[in-house]
Amino acid sequence: MNSDRERKSQPVCRDSTEFRRGSCRSRLAILMVALPFCHSELRAAKRKPAKYPEQFNSLGDHIRARRLDLKLLQKQVAEQIGVHELTITGWEVNATAPEVRYIPAIIKFLGYNPLPSATSLPERLAAARKRLGLSQRRMAEMLGVDPTTLMGWEAGRHQPTGKSLDVIGRVFQSPLPGQHER
Repeated sequence: MNSDRERKSQPVCRDSTEFRRGSCRSRLAILMVALPFCHSELRAAKRKPAKYPEQFNSLGDHIRARRLDLKLLQKQVAEQIGVHELTITGWEVNATAPEVRYIPAIIKFLGYNPLPSATSLPERLAAARKRLGLSQRRMAEMLGVDPTTLMGWEAGRHQPTGKSLDVIGRVFQSPLPGQHER
């Protein structure tokens, strides 16, 4: 009779997988049939945040996209570039444009140069100057020319000649059209 009483007090389990530590688990949880795709992994590209720029028209768009990709706060980006966090906000909403002196730090943060590629000599001069973070006045000092001369070269109003091309090439460390080989 003892054995009958024990049987009645113990839960009745029909499957050995149901019986664990003296009680039955829910039949629904234990006997649920696995669907054939249960063990498959579905992968899709993660949606971009709502504030992610659709087109990259400015340096601010590039900065915002990189910041969102890295999941950084504007304050963290500002510390890396060396500006105030409100400055980053202004750049990202295209209210202001970065000063040329911050371009090298921005390029370092982005990991690439977002400035348009330059083909003509005036464009190459301006792009190289910006990449170095130099004002026209400071670049003119490095080249040993008057700032208005550099402005004229960058605007395409006149071309540097002989000695000037050599100096420009040394500063930029790349041969320019018409530069003398040494």
